[in-house]
Amino acid sequence: MKKQASSTKSSPKPDPSLIDLSGQTRVQIERVSPEIEAGYDRPGRYPIKAIIGDLIPVEADIISDGHDVLAARLLYRRAEEKAWQEVSMKLLVNDRWAGTFTVEAPGRYQYTIEAWVDHVASWHHEIELKLADGQRISSELLAGAVLVDGMAHRAAAGPTANAHDAAELIRAARLFREGADLTNSEVYQQAIHLAESEQFLMWAQRYPERQHPARYPYTLSVEVDRAKAGFSTWYCLFPRSASQELGAGNVPLHGSFRDVEKLLPRIAGMGFDVLYLPPIHPIGTAHRKGKNNSVTCLPGEPGVPYGIGSAEGGHDTIHAELGTVDDFKRLIAEAKIYGIELAMDLAIQCSPDHPWAVEHPDWFKKRPDGTIQYAENPPKKYQDIYPVNFETTDWQNLWLELKRVLLLWADWGVRIVRVDNPHTKPFGFWEWVIAEVKKHHPDMLFLSEAFTKPKVMQQLAKVGFAHSYTYYTWRTTKAELQQYMTELTAGEMKQYFRPNFWPTTHDINPGILQSGHEPQFLIRYFLAATLSANYGIYGPSFELMEHVPVPNKEEFLNSEKYEIRHWDWERTNKLTYLIGLTNRIRRNNAALQQTNNLTFCRIDDDHLMAYLKVTGDNRLLVVVNMDAYNRRAAMLQVPIWELGIGAEQPYTVHDLLTGNRYTWNGEWNFIELDPYIMPMHLFRIELA
Repeated sequence: MKKQASSTKSSPKPDPSLIDLSGQTRVQIERVSPEIEAGYDRPGRYPIKAIIGDLIPVEADIISDGHDVLAARLLYRRAEEKAWQEVSMKLLVNDRWAGTFTVEAPGRYQYTIEAWVDHVASWHHEIELKLADGQRISSELLAGAVLVDGMAHRAAAGPTANAHDAAELIRAARLFREGADLTNSEVYQQAIHLAESEQFLMWAQRYPERQHPARYPYTLSVEVDRAKAGFSTWYCLFPRSASQELGAGNVPLHGSFRDVEKLLPRIAGMGFDVLYLPPIHPIGTAHRKGKNNSVTCLPGEPGVPYGIGSAEGGHDTIHAELGTVDDFKRLIAEAKIYGIELAMDLAIQCSPDHPWAVEHPDWFKKRPDGTIQYAENPPKKYQDIYPVNFETTDWQNLWLELKRVLLLWADWGVRIVRVDNPHTKPFGFWEWVIAEVKKHHPDMLFLSEAFTKPKVMQQLAKVGFAHSYTYYTWRTTKAELQQYMTELTAGEMKQYFRPNFWPTTHDINPGILQSGHEPQFLIRYFLAATLSANYGIYGPSFELMEHVPVPNKEEFLNSEKYEIRHWDWERTNKLTYLIGLTNRIRRNNAALQQTNNLTFCRIDDDHLMAYLKVTGDNRLLVVVNMDAYNRRAAMLQVPIWELGIGAEQPYTVHDLLTGNRYTWNGEWNFIELDPYIMPMHLFRIELA
């Protein structure tokens, strides 16, 4: 007899396209926010930014087939930790889910999302509908008992093990099974009562059944900085101009760190907490610039601090006339007593006398004749400076040397670095060196001084700079400022770009201030200090309203960059008064310690700008007359519906600048500002 061939076919081979998929996973997670520069097949390239104590809101679209109820958890952890912490996410509307977590330490955090079909919640929703329709749910109770068995098992052995809950859940499963017997109506009602109870919902939340969960395929990041990154007040001065004495013939004496120490009480008294010093290193003599950027340097002229390096040393050396490293450390310690941190200036460039120019000539670009190319930004020429060539074949040693310099400064006690022209150095270098330095000093902050193309400025912020210079200096009309602030605070930039507003710098004398008109200085200062939580001024020059330009340029005549200046440190005026007062108000009002809590108000005058800054119950209303020459008046609409104020409810607006109080009622109220008296109001809204 002939043996029949077997009809059993061999198992088919799996489709390679399905190997990474689970056919039992039904949930999809999409459009996670915040996520910076996500691609079709890659996660967000850069971390968002946060401050210690910030609440990080995360949202996502979470969908599934069918009508089952979903559950989602937001997972987060410190980057160096293995275990995830988790918080529940809540359904907002239209399949959009949200959750939050708090960052509690500086460094890198990670987050992602996990979601699944919640069979317990789906069962609970089903019995609610049937009970509301008057249906008996005997078989549903039996199905529920099986689900509760699983909950009891997780309560007994899971990461949130709880013996008491496990025992209670075992009893609950027994009650559901007994209640399914319709001959005992009392037990049936007890089972229904338990199924509908808050206790049952709490168990379901605490011991979820995560069958076939979906995990967002990418882990996203948060870079957490200390509080100074979120709120700071900067004062810039050249230490060589800090001497309060004059020499023979009224010639300014070269200042020192000890002279700067004497100014600390004054700077702290005005409310500044960061003292920024331009480069404090030896200055080269080759091609040294003279007064007003003259290519001829006369005997005794000090040169430009940005022409770094001489036979004495380079970026790791202190200018001898300023003091020693120990003197600098002493200044840092003394400043700390007054609540002030020192910020150093990293200018990656060299004078022709810098040791690097001798020891590493291949770090610089050479002309065809073999000479090193000096720096240019046509039409400007910087004959006293060699730019570093980051395309050198010895780039690795260059990077390591710059990292060494930064770590040396950190050893001196520096924790804030203002970087000069970072946009002329590779993004990859900044991403690497900032991360390397923060491995050793997670409290280190970097400020990007980049006045360049918008996307370049944004990229620098993405790769690690905690603060960024901005276009505020050139945004001078109401329309320009409102558009710019909306871009900074309402779009994606708010997740990673922290603006630092400066009305002037030692490089920039903007046209709007070149008249020297006092109300204009008051306005530009006040807008910077109230629109942005981080701002700074170019020290005594701004205080004293220095404004005379180089003809047809946004530069200062007799600029402190090229000569030692003698300042009258005892002089005060209306602007110095406003600076001190505003800084005290900033310290005492949390609403001014954030940038993104901004809402513009309607006021029907193109020269009057009004905006709300609200944090908790600290409600501030700022009104500024941007016409520095004329009195302006208009009706202002206060969005009382956003402030919890009723349509007929009176409220007090307390002007923190003058002390005056006014009782307002309703949305629309009258405003009038004279720039020659005080071109602004800073109201605190106070409810009875």
